[in-house]
Amino acid sequence: MSETAELPKPKGNGKALGVLFLTVVLDLVGFGIVIPLQTFFALQFNATALQVTLLMSCYSLAQFVAAPVWGQLSDRFGRRPMLLLSIGMTSLMLAGFASSTSLAMLFFFRTLHGIMTANITIAQACVADLTTRENRAKGMGLIGAAFGIGFTLGPFIGGEFAAHADGTSALSTPIWIAAGLSAFNFLLATVLLPETRRPDSESARRSISLTAMVEALSHPVVGLCVLLTFLQVFAFSMMEATFTLFAHDVHGLEPKDVGRMFGLVGIVSIVVQGGLIGRLVKRFGEKPLVPAGLLLVGLGTALLPSMPLGAPILIAFGVMGMGQSLANPSLSALISKAASADQQGKTLGAAQSMSALARAFGPAFGGLLYGATQPSMPFYVSGGLLLCGVVLAIPATARATTGPT
Repeated sequence: MSETAELPKPKGNGKALGVLFLTVVLDLVGFGIVIPLQTFFALQFNATALQVTLLMSCYSLAQFVAAPVWGQLSDRFGRRPMLLLSIGMTSLMLAGFASSTSLAMLFFFRTLHGIMTANITIAQACVADLTTRENRAKGMGLIGAAFGIGFTLGPFIGGEFAAHADGTSALSTPIWIAAGLSAFNFLLATVLLPETRRPDSESARRSISLTAMVEALSHPVVGLCVLLTFLQVFAFSMMEATFTLFAHDVHGLEPKDVGRMFGLVGIVSIVVQGGLIGRLVKRFGEKPLVPAGLLLVGLGTALLPSMPLGAPILIAFGVMGMGQSLANPSLSALISKAASADQQGKTLGAAQSMSALARAFGPAFGGLLYGATQPSMPFYVSGGLLLCGVVLAIPATARATTGPT
């Protein structure tokens, strides 16, 4: 599709971006609350290390299947109704997860939650609707900053509420809070969230096709960036899924300790993606930020298991947070710039689906390594994969252009 298909940017798009930012922040705070608790929650039902990581995988596998459909639905019917539906269902699925009385119920509600999660796919499409090519990386950085706040406040809140927990019912209390926060977010978004794209554009007249993934991967620029995204998310999710187990088994840490460590990653993300990323892109462009970010994440991940508690392990988390904050919005911006205006939702949905696929297999692979070898092995493999990604990123990003091909 040509650039002429792009709709005029809505007036007052700065305010619309602010509302979108608040909506995503609230949604991700609720998501972040679950992070330090999910492992401990599953362990209450005598879950093995592999089952703990599979609980994370089932969410992302369901999201992988659903994400392209959500992106195309937002192209067809508008961003706002699809985002509201996703937020509302998130609240219900979190409530079901919190009230689970068996491991099977945890898997059931976590899978449904993954199916209904469309917030990032649609939020990225909204940013593409509201920004020009020149400031799109900065706009994507707002979504990254929302991630940062969610991963700062969410794990911290979840960990602190669980600090004095005793038993399954006590551990579920923070998840009930997350469900309530999602319900409040639904009401707030209903009142404040504007529509950023008309549902009568050319893309709305297309039928929903499951070939979106193939189309995205066959694009000379989008395909390579999506593959890099897959590699980065796969490696990072291995670390994310196994670190709570590692912290519990090796260091004897509690949920509040894990929550504070992941919170540090969020603080770094807020600083970098909330303002610094725009200046860096203006000076260097997105292309060099991708390999630089992957290098930092790889180094931080590989060093993590050998770092003693205290400042050293916090430095490793800070380095990972810096790398994530550079690579993620830069890759999203390159993907968005390479896609035509009327296919932003579909293209970004396909990219998000590949991320979900990586988050599905990464934790499972990490769980297998954790149980079959030694607790530190997932971190070494993850770091090695990310360093391989640095080598791939240099020629891959060199092919990127400033517009759609």
